[in-house]
Amino acid sequence: MVFIAPGQVVRVDNPGEAYQPKGYALVFHSDLIHGTSLGKHIQEYNFFGYQSNEALHLSEREKRIVLDCFSKIEYELEHAIDKHSKKLLVDNIELLLNYCTRFYDRQFITRDKVHRGVLEKFERLLNNYFQTDKPQTIGLPSVADCAKELNLSAGYFGDLVKKETGQSAQEYIQAKIIDVAKERIFNVAKSISEVAYELGFKYPQHFTRLFKQKTGMTPNEYRTSN
Repeated sequence: MVFIAPGQVVRVDNPGEAYQPKGYALVFHSDLIHGTSLGKHIQEYNFFGYQSNEALHLSEREKRIVLDCFSKIEYELEHAIDKHSKKLLVDNIELLLNYCTRFYDRQFITRDKVHRGVLEKFERLLNNYFQTDKPQTIGLPSVADCAKELNLSAGYFGDLVKKETGQSAQEYIQAKIIDVAKERIFNVAKSISEVAYELGFKYPQHFTRLFKQKTGMTPNEYRTSN
């Protein structure tokens, strides 16, 4: 299953005349969900921002559940419109999306080996980043840039890191920054401001604030206590 958000363009590449893609598509106008529970929470379904190579792979049992949801929606579309129609349509769409959230959680677990490889690459990416002059020239590493380097969408990458580590991708990056900072702070030949600039901070006070938030001490206090 792939999910397409408003404004996105979808294309099916045909490898040959004999190939005829088959499947189901559910397309609805945003006006349908305005003022509903789904309308209020639609942004929480991160998979609308995933790339096609991050599609949801269904088991046979999951496929039957999805098709059952489609069947209920189709029934409502063919049924004479009454005061219940909109609610039942939207509720069934929301049910389908909630099942997809569950199935993605299962996919993150069952594809653990693949995802472990991504986390290892993420760790190497961060290590290499701070061993170069990129922090001074580019700034702090961002989640979007890391995801791009790993050929993943920012949404899928963020969800993957969260499922595997319990941390958001941003928190993971911040933890790496603090880890590198702790090592560099011991070089007393450099001021705390110099360390901050080396790590990619534009303003040393931002580094001090983050460091204290994560360790309970300012960089100077950490240097002195150790």
